[in-house]
Amino acid sequence: MPVTINAHQLGRLIDKTIGHMGSEYIEQLHGIRLDADARYLHAVASDRYTMAVARYGLNHDDSDQEPWARTIPAEHLPALREWINSHQGDSWVTIEAGEDRIAFDSARTTYSVAVNRGLEFPDWRGILRKLAESTVEGEPFPCLNSRFFARFGATEGLLRVRLAGNTKAALLFGENFIGAIMPARYEGLEPAKPEPFPSAVNDWLWTLAAGSNDADMDSLPKPDYPRWEASTDVHESGEELLRGVLRSTSNTVATSYDDDSEAWYAHIRSGVSDWMAYRYLDALAKVDPRVAAEVVADTAEELDAGELGEYAWHAAEKAGHDPQKWDDDYSNALRERAAEKPPLWATRFAAGLNAARMAGINFRVEDNPHVTFDAEAEEWKAVLPQPADAAA
Repeated sequence: MPVTINAHQLGRLIDKTIGHMGSEYIEQLHGIRLDADARYLHAVASDRYTMAVARYGLNHDDSDQEPWARTIPAEHLPALREWINSHQGDSWVTIEAGEDRIAFDSARTTYSVAVNRGLEFPDWRGILRKLAESTVEGEPFPCLNSRFFARFGATEGLLRVRLAGNTKAALLFGENFIGAIMPARYEGLEPAKPEPFPSAVNDWLWTLAAGSNDADMDSLPKPDYPRWEASTDVHESGEELLRGVLRSTSNTVATSYDDDSEAWYAHIRSGVSDWMAYRYLDALAKVDPRVAAEVVADTAEELDAGELGEYAWHAAEKAGHDPQKWDDDYSNALRERAAEKPPLWATRFAAGLNAARMAGINFRVEDNPHVTFDAEAEEWKAVLPQPADAAA
């Protein structure tokens, strides 16, 4: 059954929740969920850290109506908001949920959005129900003005909240920061009426009762970054660096230095680099969280561009170094190393032959200058290539 709402109220539902959407790396949360039941049309959004639900009371109360819910993908929301803005605020909009799309119909035009019903949205009712039911009775329940919250955004770090009473200022504590926010005393022209917590929860019982008893925000889906994408979040970047250190350590132990020294050294260098980066990021985040966030975001953009060699070359020149000399020295070192030992592919070929021999696989290798069987050691070995004049 379609629901009807005026354009102004539909715009308010979107505006109240759009700032809480998840990123493109959390597909289930990357949008706004429209969720209708017999009494209300809800707009829901969450990015795992915050959750927002706004609702609009419908003009009908049909207990036989089948509830429906569809998630509007984030990429369609700007166009939908413009479509809403093109209407007078009191223009009626009918919303109808189809199998694979959701349609917004007015007297002037229709706007349709494709949706993916296969994406499972979290049990937002259960999450909020559990939070409401776990609140301890008797705790202060002051009325705070949401517009004042933005003033504390510049503090960046973590803030702890101490509620001293329903009519007393709430205390905010952070690292090298303390503040307070007064309860709101007026709602528009009229005084804000005191309301106990059970009364506020009771107003949402119809909505939250359909949720499960054990839902929790910790269970919300986590970002699924492509392997080539870097996170723009400081905490997630630190986590990935630590994971890199542990992966490198594990790979170093699992890699044989004798069989593949290049890979062994590569794992060592990777682990050392990740650990150094983590320690630097940790120190920067403690000294200035805002700068740390900017650096992580800029670095993610540079990694996405894929021009690290050029960035490093220009940075080296700017710092007064000679990257051309570095490149020449490294190339010469590789040539000298290659002249002192068999090529890597020959070493791996010998390792493969030894593995096949140990597995009891019969094979024959024709005489060649790349590998030879050491009868005394009873194993295949790679052979150091000889110069043409020495071979003659």
